Amino acid sequence: MSFPAIIERARAAEEAGFDGLALMDHFAPPGLASADMYDAMTTAAAIAVATTSLRLGHLVLCNSFRHPSVLAKEVVGLDHLSGGRFELGLGWGSVPGEMARFGLPEEDSRTRSARMDECLAVLGGLFSGAPVDHEGTFYTLRGAQQNPRPLAGRVPIVIGGGGPRLTMPLVARHASWWNCPTYAVDRLDDLRPLAGAARVSSQHPVGLAATAADLDTVTAIAERRFGGWGGLITGTPGQVMASLAELTERGVERFYLAFTDFAAPATLARFGAEVIDGFRAAVG
Repeated sequence: MSFPAIIERARAAEEAGFDGLALMDHFAPPGLASADMYDAMTTAAAIAVATTSLRLGHLVLCNSFRHPSVLAKEVVGLDHLSGGRFELGLGWGSVPGEMARFGLPEEDSRTRSARMDECLAVLGGLFSGAPVDHEGTFYTLRGAQQNPRPLAGRVPIVIGGGGPRLTMPLVARHASWWNCPTYAVDRLDDLRPLAGAARVSSQHPVGLAATAADLDTVTAIAERRFGGWGGLITGTPGQVMASLAELTERGVERFYLAFTDFAAPATLARFGAEVIDGFRAAVG
């Protein structure tokens, strides 16, 4: 999307009552490498300036793309620019082949997970505003000091994934939020105890039908575009509301929704008017 289209959707989401917006982080769009896509941090900054209440983040930034000193500086800048609305969504994976294609070192899953674990420890030190001395497996810092600090002294950490051996221990050690991705929603109940004190969000593609008469068409489009993701929710506003309410009973406190019509402003407005208000009233 162009920047005007992105800003239009962000403002429409804010007007409709959404709490936040999350972006992706790739060098080129997965599955459509010839298409346009802007840098993840630049796009977050543009939305921060264009909105007043939306929380901003990513699902997720790729840890291997940035040294923690660079990432810390970018994060604090977005935190201040947005007035404290930025959350750091971080992951250790990427689209297969992306590292090699763009000249970055390819590492196995265990190494990338360990690198992210160490990065998060370094970030905590840099966010303190005090000098940091760190001698680790992946990073060495000597007297490294960055200011200003985050406005609240820290930035919420969002970690997504469903791997019980490599990802969930990172969630338990570092995360404010664990995001259960589309492919792991069917294992939500089994994975939840591994998340420690982190709050729970889940991620879903959503096909919203204006009426029951539209449901078959909307469902067919949703299944064609996003059926392979898992976690698909389709239905009329009442049906979508019921699906989300059922997830809250399983401990989910936040939903990241990818609309299968690519978040057309009219769909966001309908979702706000016919789903969000009723959902909040129903679940408190």
